[in-house]
Amino acid sequence: MESALASASAITDQRQKIEQYKHILSSVISSNDIVQAKKFIDHMLSDDVPLVVSRQLLQTFAQELGRLEPETQKEIANYTLAQIQPRVVSFEEQVLIIREKLADLYESEQQWSKAAQMLSGIDLDSGMRVIDDTFRLSKCVQIARLYLEDDDAVNAEAFINKASFLVSSSQQEVLNLQYKVCYARILDLKRKFLEAALRYYDISQIQKRQIGDETIDEEALEQALSAAVTCTILAAAGPQRSRVLATLYKVNNH
Repeated sequence: MESALASASAITDQRQKIEQYKHILSSVISSNDIVQAKKFIDHMLSDDVPLVVSRQLLQTFAQELGRLEPETQKEIANYTLAQIQPRVVSFEEQVLIIREKLADLYESEQQWSKAAQMLSGIDLDSGMRVIDDTFRLSKCVQIARLYLEDDDAVNAEAFINKASFLVSSSQQEVLNLQYKVCYARILDLKRKFLEAALRYYDISQIQKRQIGDETIDEEALEQALSAAVTCTILAAAGPQRSRVLATLYKVNNH
């Protein structure tokens, strides 16, 4: 491995150098060998490799991560993120891909909070890359939804609060609806039952049955209405609770 990397490093023609490194990377990925993969990463981040080359190779590496066995993938990806950290500004695009791939893997294993933590490490306020507000909003909502899978309202709320600054100008109806659902669930988990009931009720009254590519499921709307009823029943007694109950009673008797 060392001799292969050394000979690639010695090639002066940049295109040939990249091809040689890609050849080495391909054999590393195929071997599923953690030690070899770590050596490759260390070499890519060393002073022996020009930034323009290491960026391209680490981009390819990040995209190929899914070909590794899950446990190998986790170890290599986490190792790579740790090694890149001191120079993270130079490799933001590569870090983004690695974090998203690793989050997908954790999510597939139902490790919701781990997936959320992995995504929350993405720098959404980077000055180095152009990030649009839709991407920011989608990531904040995705992270909140993952935390809510573990009933973690505190961390979910931190990201929904970030999303609240973006949602008002968003034209993405599916994202906006996901944001509303997260917000209602957070209020519910925080035992702010009356506020949650109003949010759930608002969701249950959506008229559209098709938003973008998403079909609005009747059952989901009924669940929202049912959650509104439950939250209202749990809310503290008072005139506002009575008004909400009256509204829900009318809806249920239509």
